[in-house]
Amino acid sequence: MITKDTQLCISLAARPSNIGTRFHNRLYEELDLDFVYKAFAPADLAQAIAGIRGLPIRGAAVSMPYKSDCMPLLDEIDPSAAVIESVNTIVNTDGHLVGYNTDYLAVAALLQTHGVPADREVVVLGSGGMAKAVVAALRDHGVEHGTVVARNATTGSQLADQYGWRWAAELADRRPAVLVNATPTGMAGGPDAERSPAPEQTVAAATVVFDVVAFPSETPLITTARRNGVAVVTGAEVIALQAAEQFALYTGVRPSAEQVAAASAWSRET
Repeated sequence: MITKDTQLCISLAARPSNIGTRFHNRLYEELDLDFVYKAFAPADLAQAIAGIRGLPIRGAAVSMPYKSDCMPLLDEIDPSAAVIESVNTIVNTDGHLVGYNTDYLAVAALLQTHGVPADREVVVLGSGGMAKAVVAALRDHGVEHGTVVARNATTGSQLADQYGWRWAAELADRRPAVLVNATPTGMAGGPDAERSPAPEQTVAAATVVFDVVAFPSETPLITTARRNGVAVVTGAEVIALQAAEQFALYTGVRPSAEQVAAASAWSRET
């Protein structure tokens, strides 16, 4: 039952889904925590952040396209977000807003558990907030030279230069061993929901394909990779790990791996 003491957590996204809402609320109920979670598509980001501070809302997940734009509106940036200039989690403590990035933590863990090679050619598609987390995690994984492929020359070249990588406006005829999609292409409900960000011949030539798009988990890119026998890392894995870190930041309680897996699976049921 929601009472005057119930703590509210939210998400801010241009295209909200029910995944985070179902994930967090399932764990709140299972762990008997007096919290509730609701997704929003803000009409005005600055007003939304002011609302977090003033109500007060305990925490907020931040999704595309707000991960960088929200940073000047916060009081403090944790090193996990400062190094990549991207926030995906806001924690409110008595009106003091701190920005974190749990995307980086999730991607870094998945690179390790999936044994993604660090000594092969790597291409990251995109230059937004998620791409920043991916490139930083790849660098810390041992990848010294890679390519950022992004149509935005300013953000693409800046991201590449920050880590000593190359920038290209188009994928062209590249055949990387590790292909990472950090764009919204393939996301349900978007204009490119049915499209893969890379042609099949490029996907088939890869050793590992990593798609950060969480819904659906079986994106056109992942489906193409599986069809060609290429190892995959899915956005469903990313969102489960990063959401578990968010949950711990909001509540001070860390759910077990089994609880996270069950909540993640349930959150994706239609």
